[in-house]
Amino acid sequence: MSLLHRDPEPTRADRDATLQRWRNREADLRSRMRPMGVGSPEQFLSRSGLETFEAMFAGTIPYPPISHTLKFLLVEASHGRAVFQGRPLYDHYNPLGSVHGGWIATLLDSAVACAVHTTLPQGKCYRTVELKVNFVRPVTEAEQLLRAVGEIIHVGSRIASADGSLIGPDGSLYAHACATCIIYDPD
Repeated sequence: MSLLHRDPEPTRADRDATLQRWRNREADLRSRMRPMGVGSPEQFLSRSGLETFEAMFAGTIPYPPISHTLKFLLVEASHGRAVFQGRPLYDHYNPLGSVHGGWIATLLDSAVACAVHTTLPQGKCYRTVELKVNFVRPVTEAEQLLRAVGEIIHVGSRIASADGSLIGPDGSLYAHACATCIIYDPD
């Protein structure tokens, strides 16, 4: 008997249904999004981390320009968890014919760091100080949509850590990451 439990392989219909749910969530968010931009420090420091993301979902705070440039956006946030959804494109390819690892790392960094951000009280800031990424399989534009799921491991008064996984709609793992963030008071 194997010690490693494996869920049954999802059917094509399961994968297509998940992909459609992901597309619907993205369309819903995009219909409420403010134009891309950079929020003011007051918009962030006057809210807890989770309240900041709720304001983005409500269209009160703009989504950052990187969302447009790299074709990904925050689609879920709850205490200790953040999910980003990305659309790998030919524009993201490296010379070897697959999506550049930097795109994958950026998507995972966003998920793990924002998972930490969801736990912060009003008036606190954070920065990623370390990110380790393991690339499990190549990403191409054939994947259509991928999700980076970040979840906290530990949050202290100064240091936080989080894990993340980059998955496809069929549950396939493409990469995973671990990050350390520093928590601080703004100047």
